[in-house]
Amino acid sequence: MAASAKPEPAAETRHRFDGVSQNRSLERGLEILRAFRPGTDLLGNGELAERTGLSAATVSRLTQTLVTSGFLEHDRAARAYRLAVPVLSLGHAMRAASPVLKAATPLMQELSTKLKVNVGLAAPDRAEMIYLESIRYNRKPALRTIVGGQRVPIELTSLGRAYLATLDAAVRDTLIRSIKRGYRSATWKPVGADIDAAITQVHADDYCVASWQPGVVAMSTPLILPGGRTLALNLSLTTDEPCAPVAQRYVGDLLALKDRIAHQLALSDRGAL
Repeated sequence: MAASAKPEPAAETRHRFDGVSQNRSLERGLEILRAFRPGTDLLGNGELAERTGLSAATVSRLTQTLVTSGFLEHDRAARAYRLAVPVLSLGHAMRAASPVLKAATPLMQELSTKLKVNVGLAAPDRAEMIYLESIRYNRKPALRTIVGGQRVPIELTSLGRAYLATLDAAVRDTLIRSIKRGYRSATWKPVGADIDAAITQVHADDYCVASWQPGVVAMSTPLILPGGRTLALNLSLTTDEPCAPVAQRYVGDLLALKDRIAHQLALSDRGAL
C-alpha cells in the first residue's frame, strides 16, 4: 500500500493557481475545504498549510473568512477548525438535484435487490473516485459503511481503473505519474501492471475487475454521460472466489444496467450530474 496515493499538495497547489483568469482566493479557500476528509475532525492552521501547500499566513486569512461565512467552525480550546453544517447542505442539494442519480438510483436499487450485490456509481476527482450513490447489500457491517460522498483511490479500484481507461493517453499518463509519486518503486510495480491490464480489459470488453479489499470482488464499466463526462458504474460482492468466474457470472448484468441508465439519460437528454 502506498504511503500516500495523492499528488504532493504543494506541487499540485502551485500548478492549479497559475491561471490568470481564475479567482485565486476562491480556489485557495476551496483547497482548505478539500483538506478535510472522513476520520479528520479538527485541523489547525499548520496542518491545513501542510495539506494544501499554502503559506501559513494565507491559511490563517482563509480560515477566518470561512468561519465568518459559516463554512468552518473554530474550536477555541483545540485552536483548530472543523467543517460546519452548510457544507453538508451543499452535498444534499447536489444529490437531490442530480438528473443522473434520479435516473440511475432506482435501477441500481433494483439490480442490487435482485442479485444481492452492491452497486455503486462514482465520479473522478483528482486522484480519487467519489461515490455519487452506493447501494450496499453486504453481510459485513464494515463494508456497508460505503456511502455517497465517500472517496476511494483511482489506482486500486475497478471504478478508478475503468475511468482511467477512458482518458486520452497523455492525460492518463500525467495523472498516473502524479499518483505514482506517493508509492515506493517496488510497491508501485504490481499496481501499475494491474492498471495496464485493466485498461486493456476495458478497451476489449467494456469492463474491468479488481479485488483491492480482501474477500471482495468488484467489476466496473465506464458510463459516458450525454454531455461527455465520464462516470464509473460498479458491482461488487463478498466472495472467496477468484475474480474471473465472478466477473463472468455478473458482467452481463452490469453492462445491461449501464445500458438501461444510458437509455434513461438519453430520453431525458440530461448529461449533467
